[in-house]
Amino acid sequence: MWEKYHSVSNLVEALELLSMYGAQARIIAGGTDLLLELEQGKRPDVKALIDITRVPGLDAISQHGDEIRLGALVNHNHVVASDLIRQRALPLAQASWEVGAPQIRNRATVAGNLITGSAANDTITPLMALSASVTLASTEGERTVELKDFYIGLRRTVMQPNEVLTSVQFAALQPHERGVFLKLGLRRAQAISVVNCAVVLAFDGPTVTRAAIALGSVAPTIIRAAVAESALIGRTLDDTTIREVARLAGAAPSPIDDVRSTAAYRTEMVKVLVARALRLLAEGREAESYPHNPPMLWGEHQARVNSQALATAQQHDAETPIEATINGQAVRIATGQHKTLLHWLRDDVGLPGTKEGCAEGECGACTVFLDGAAVMSCMVAAPRAHGAHIITVEGLKGEELHPIQAAFVQADAVQCGFCTPGFLMSGAKLLEEIPQPSQEQIQQSMSGNLCRCTGYYNIIQAFIEASRRKVAQPKETSS
Repeated sequence: MWEKYHSVSNLVEALELLSMYGAQARIIAGGTDLLLELEQGKRPDVKALIDITRVPGLDAISQHGDEIRLGALVNHNHVVASDLIRQRALPLAQASWEVGAPQIRNRATVAGNLITGSAANDTITPLMALSASVTLASTEGERTVELKDFYIGLRRTVMQPNEVLTSVQFAALQPHERGVFLKLGLRRAQAISVVNCAVVLAFDGPTVTRAAIALGSVAPTIIRAAVAESALIGRTLDDTTIREVARLAGAAPSPIDDVRSTAAYRTEMVKVLVARALRLLAEGREAESYPHNPPMLWGEHQARVNSQALATAQQHDAETPIEATINGQAVRIATGQHKTLLHWLRDDVGLPGTKEGCAEGECGACTVFLDGAAVMSCMVAAPRAHGAHIITVEGLKGEELHPIQAAFVQADAVQCGFCTPGFLMSGAKLLEEIPQPSQEQIQQSMSGNLCRCTGYYNIIQAFIEASRRKVAQPKETSS
């Protein structure tokens, strides 16, 4: 899928490689879009990947005065877990929670979501409403571009081939400002938006003094409903105002018919979502549905660089072996450098327990732990395993079955068994994180795992039983 794969240890190395390769190279961080496009042959011009996932300092969420800054490696789970974002940029936290499932959110970055540029991408909408900007760097220097000027068409941005998006920044919401993000999808999780919206308002008492309404999945790019925004200024959020503003917002886009929705339905749903958002803000209930203590499935390192940073850059080609620690054993494999982690584990390492169900991050059958975090191995490049610690389903069992494995047996939670490895991995990481999860947390933890045989009832029961077994296990004592 690629000819060269570079793992860099700092940003300067990445910029120099981009300058050298030009349009033939792409930066890879989460890779949840890029790897699929490469496998599907949609990027025949890409010859080299430049992996920045182990560059320290790029995965921080920081506050600088009233400005919040997200580094290039901030993933969606980092945003979901951030108290700062929840308190000062709630719409972005809500949108990040709607992205994929835990395994996806542990890899997919907010920067990558912006660069991909799909009008259905969830985090673009709140960032547009928050008047965000992005910083682009190259060997020639840096420039800052407002997000409203970043997009020049469907999946097209002003980024040059030699540039890296290094940060996203926006003003934190003040005490007199509130916002909310809402999304309509065709299922409860792992859903692409039919329509989404973000509304951010400033108040003087009950009177609206500033308004931003951003709409997603209704035009080639995320758009602002300027006429509807203007109609809010100087008014209170009574029923008459909400109905009028929702009608004006519905008139803003000219959506298309596609496989997810008709244009007419999208137009009506814009009205519904904007009205719902305004009512939530009027009643101060914008945060009521945000999850409390959601499972991240990301381990003690919380999907951060930390000790996983590279001391020196690595170049991977056909002659470069991949060295990793897999299920506690050191391995050195001379093949598979141009594969996904999934195919490398199955074909080259000889661990077939990790299954390929969809090869596009939908089913979770290929879930493994990469440096402690649950990820979809079909959406990770094999060279990323170099120097990494990986656990597959074969590594769950110690002297006895892992509690989640024993519980699956007891609860008859297996039918064809194809999806089972992924469920076991999600369950094991959940119990590590939350030993006594609620049923809601169990369902959230398995939102990235699909079973095509059952109604999930026995699987959920197995998770509950595994929790009991985990709590009943004697605690390890140091010698």
